[in-house]
Amino acid sequence: MQAPTPIRILVVDDHTLFRRGLTALLARDPLLCVIGDAADAGQAQRKAQELQPDLILLDNHLPGVNGVDALPALREAAPKARILMLTVSEDETDLAAALRGGAAGYLLKTIEGDALTAAIQRAMQGDSVIAPEMMSKLVSAYRGAAAGAPAASTPAPSAIEAAIASLSPRELDILRSIARGASNKEIAREHGIVETTVKIHVQHILRKLDVSSRVHAAVIATEHDLL
Repeated sequence: MQAPTPIRILVVDDHTLFRRGLTALLARDPLLCVIGDAADAGQAQRKAQELQPDLILLDNHLPGVNGVDALPALREAAPKARILMLTVSEDETDLAAALRGGAAGYLLKTIEGDALTAAIQRAMQGDSVIAPEMMSKLVSAYRGAAAGAPAASTPAPSAIEAAIASLSPRELDILRSIARGASNKEIAREHGIVETTVKIHVQHILRKLDVSSRVHAAVIATEHDLL
């Protein structure tokens, strides 16, 4: 059997020691490969265009242009790349700006190495990855991110309540876990089921709530005090 192709990563941070340390940390996993790094937004854009990484780890506090402001240019430079914010900022305004800019996730630099690796894998599978510490701020951040969206993009309150009522007890438990920021693997371990079963439950939850992402499902859970 052919070995999986490693995820090709571009690290963007203005602190040289942090870049080196992060590169060394990620190198421990054979499924991850740091192919380049950059110290500012301009350099990141050039490297992204040249290297076409699978994923970009992007700090927010960069010299000149902040990471969240650099998102559109980076997405244009490497259209297929997933972008994860990796920052010290717990400001919900930064979170909202990252979501609006198309970031696939928002992580804090306090994250453990194993959790970071798992978050990268989840992002590459299409998940939106938000630091658990930021989940309490997700409601207002999501509203800011969706400020320009048509009103019809969010179901009416009565429709949401009916959708929540249609969830099974197991689906409600899994929705609560999603709102706490748990991954499918963590949910499987918590509920004593296999990960493929969790994925099926998540698909059912998203369909019943009429939303397209775990982030929006987490917002609904938080708004309706399901935690």
